[in-house]
Amino acid sequence: MPATVLIGAQWGDEGKGRVADWLAGQCDVMARYAGGDNAGHTVKVGEREFKLHLVPSGVVHPGVRCVLGSGMVINPLRLVEELDMLAGQGVDISPERIHLSVRAHVITPGHLALDGASERARGSSSIGTTRRGIGPAYMDKAARTGLLTGQMRDPDEFAAQVRASLEGANALLTRLYGLEPVDAEGLAAQYGAAAARLAPYLADTTTLLHDLLDRGQRLLCEGAQGTLLDLDHGHYPYVTSSSATVGGALTGLGIGPQQITRVVGVAKAYCTRVGNGPFPTELFDDTGEQLRKAGHEYGTTTGRPRRCGWLDAVALRYAARVNGLTELVITKLDVLSGLDEVKIAVAYQRGDQPLTALPLFTPDYETVAPVYETLPGWREDISAIRRFDELPPNAQRYLRRIEALVDVPITLISVGPEREQAIELTH
Repeated sequence: MPATVLIGAQWGDEGKGRVADWLAGQCDVMARYAGGDNAGHTVKVGEREFKLHLVPSGVVHPGVRCVLGSGMVINPLRLVEELDMLAGQGVDISPERIHLSVRAHVITPGHLALDGASERARGSSSIGTTRRGIGPAYMDKAARTGLLTGQMRDPDEFAAQVRASLEGANALLTRLYGLEPVDAEGLAAQYGAAAARLAPYLADTTTLLHDLLDRGQRLLCEGAQGTLLDLDHGHYPYVTSSSATVGGALTGLGIGPQQITRVVGVAKAYCTRVGNGPFPTELFDDTGEQLRKAGHEYGTTTGRPRRCGWLDAVALRYAARVNGLTELVITKLDVLSGLDEVKIAVAYQRGDQPLTALPLFTPDYETVAPVYETLPGWREDISAIRRFDELPPNAQRYLRRIEALVDVPITLISVGPEREQAIELTH
């Protein structure tokens, strides 16, 4: 059965959790393929709100099986907390339903401490990481010194491996950064206890996914962050440490490209970014603050206020090409209500030279400025609208202009945070 991949088409925080919740109703299996608990999806179901960081957001749909893939990095303590949170809200978290790859990598307390120490040492040149240990865990993976989740099958031996890992991290913390060491013995014991809890969830998820696909099951692949934070295709070094583009689904889950027939990109009706790095359309005025307040733009994982700006069609076209997007979802259109005019960056300018391609060498952004196209805004409250033709004419015009600029059809528009506050389009 063909697979669908869900991609963030900006800098992350596009509302993928909401879209994943929508797509989960059309799938049998949902698999997360990259990243760790630095990602955050908020899904609202009636009066219940689920803040998810590791478990695929399809878990709130009864009957949908969930896979945490090999491309992920897992903090066992965080995963146990998340499973307990879900169980406390009446969600089925049985090992028959949730599967953790034996080949994912483990985030240790040493990774957390080193992440924070490294960011502090960079000072004003910091990347702006979430300090969740993601980068150091992927560094150990690439150096072939990391711990695999499969080692949690033997909790005692796993605790011993964590202890040895922490001793190495402590050497760096004390000698390189001049910091206090972490409690290797106590933290290793906590990780051993978490391993005992998680061992029943361990599985060969690659074989599992192929078996399910062969049986005609519908697979939804869910990433983390967004295209412009991809390690290879984003604004390096202000990126995440994994592949946030469609290629990450192949390597992170072990499926082939011929099995993917649908790639859904998610973008806000404007842009936001958390952390440092280029953001050509960022607003520093009252309009930027209005977008932040109306959109509740604070990180699910960190609580940090997000940087806000106008929609960047140059970056969105780039995301469409890199990922081979077959359709586009626009979220938070309602946040733009009340503005007299809305803007879209349609190109960049370097001196007297227009640029229609996205600069990927980060220092180039110091010499470019966005070229805007201004469209009339709308004042109406659109949160109760469920049909495209009932949207204010200016809102319709704005969406059609995005389609034309990106050359990808829009199939879903969100007009509020609730599950039913959406407009589906057919083409």
